[in-house]
Amino acid sequence: MGENANVKCLSVRQPWAQAILALGKDVENRGWPTRYRGPLLIHAARHLDTGACRQLGLHPQDLATGCCLGIVELTDCIRDSRSRWALPGQWHWILKEPRWLPAPIPMLGRLGLFEVAIARAAGV
Repeated sequence: MGENANVKCLSVRQPWAQAILALGKDVENRGWPTRYRGPLLIHAARHLDTGACRQLGLHPQDLATGCCLGIVELTDCIRDSRSRWALPGQWHWILKEPRWLPAPIPMLGRLGLFEVAIARAAGV
């Protein structure tokens, strides 16, 4: 399938992973900062937030879980984003250029940032 590259990855509960890739969610709220900047795989965690699904008008059964769905560019990590997605008191990871992978890549998620070896043919 082509040469592999290590790419940073972040597990995000659904429906937030979907929101990042399809609904314009340009901030990921975290209780901790990161110095990392660059490509970031978005992994949809196995567990989802059903209340947030209702809030966003999404059906839990329609959302993929336990897989990498897409990739974004992590461009900054700040406390004072004006995005409608930013929560007070959190670190705001600024996300740009969301794009879907050609196909979901099943895998287990992890806490924090982790590295994934992924084929360049997957569009990364």
